[in-house]
Amino acid sequence: MELILLQKVTNLGVLGDKVNVKPGYGRNYLVPQGKAVPATAANVAEFEAKRAEYEAKAKAVHDDAEARAAKLDGASVTITANAATEGKLFGSVGPRDIADAFTAAGLPLEKSEVIMGEGALRNIGEYDIVVKLHADVQTTVKVVVQAEG
Repeated sequence: MELILLQKVTNLGVLGDKVNVKPGYGRNYLVPQGKAVPATAANVAEFEAKRAEYEAKAKAVHDDAEARAAKLDGASVTITANAATEGKLFGSVGPRDIADAFTAAGLPLEKSEVIMGEGALRNIGEYDIVVKLHADVQTTVKVVVQAEG
């Protein structure tokens, strides 16, 4: 399936690239999310006519992500969870918990922006968590998990 990208997509291409992807990826993810349109003659002509508009929008989104990254850089949040005496949590701390904690602290964050390569946190301690705000913008925040009481 041939598509025209309307924004940068990690590991695929940048704005304006014509890419060939598997039909399910294009039909179920890229097109519904507004990241791409089918590469028909009419869509190619429309894209070229609106190219400057798309580039301006992409730059605005990137600049917004940069500003958010500057606010989040070095930020820290403490999450209390129910834990055993040896430090193992009853349950875990996942991306939603981290996003909610930062949002409550006044730094809005979406669950999908929290990248946890090793999975959910299952022990108390300090962790460095990667936050990916844009295809080009990521920063590291500190999460402290402590036992209740």
